Amino acid sequence: MVYSSEMTEKNAAMRAADLMTAAARTAPKSCGIDLIETMVLDGGDKDRLTAAMRGIGAEGDEFFIRDAGNVDDCHCIVLIGAGVRPRGLNCGLCGKSSCADAGRDGAPCALSVNDLGIAVGSAVSLAADQRIDNRVMFTIGKAAASLELLGELELIMGIPLSSSGKSIYFDR
Repeated sequence: MVYSSEMTEKNAAMRAADLMTAAARTAPKSCGIDLIETMVLDGGDKDRLTAAMRGIGAEGDEFFIRDAGNVDDCHCIVLIGAGVRPRGLNCGLCGKSSCADAGRDGAPCALSVNDLGIAVGSAVSLAADQRIDNRVMFTIGKAAASLELLGELELIMGIPLSSSGKSIYFDR
């Protein structure tokens, strides 16, 4: 059987996406509490995401439209999100004096941002090790949240993956 470069390059991106979700899952978490969720999109689900990105862009944030073009051209998207429930440390990083106050007032736990950053960093370093072009995009995350792709999570980043002769994220 003959496998075209187009097919094998997409397969490589999908394999990297699988490994990236594992890297995000195994990344260190604050207090050992795992509130990370992941998902991989391609095909029609990716198209639905780009439509949402273009819709947001039409409301005035034109860079969403630019980023949607990158999503159109990529093989797949890795979504990584984090839940924001308080961890019980009373650290005050969220602006509240205690986790009880944060929970009562609906303030997201600032440690969730840290956990998301570590998970995303672990995932993109794995993609780079696999020589798969990628870029972290909050625009993808905002559109994914609007579609509730990771349930009620709103703290989401998206990572498009591409394997082409030149990075599609370079000349934007």
